[in-house]
Amino acid sequence: MTKRILIIDDDDYIRELTQISLEIGAGWEVVGAGSGKEGIAKAEAEQPDAILLDVMMPNMDGMDTLQALRCDAKMQHIPVIFFTAIDSDRRDKLAQTLGVAAVFDKPFDPITLASKVAEVLGWS
Repeated sequence: MTKRILIIDDDDYIRELTQISLEIGAGWEVVGAGSGKEGIAKAEAEQPDAILLDVMMPNMDGMDTLQALRCDAKMQHIPVIFFTAIDSDRRDKLAQTLGVAAVFDKPFDPITLASKVAEVLGWS
């Protein structure tokens, strides 16, 4: 069964690059959202297998979006991977504190992204 990934990022270029990377690298179906609010609606409608979520977005940032996802019984089970440009010490604390599956650096390597996502989530 094909995995479905939701990318929530306000940067069109990052969404497109991530989508291409995951579709070509793993054959996954990818859905994009340009804001936290749009991402929550798409997560509810699409029920993705995982969410890649930008930490720093205007209006509703990644933390607020994650909190909204975790407060909804229909979406709280979906694993979330944060995308961020923050330094590694803060990044590791962020992952532990918020209970996300992982925190990936921005910029990322599009060639290895799919394998990193699969590894983190235990997908073969």
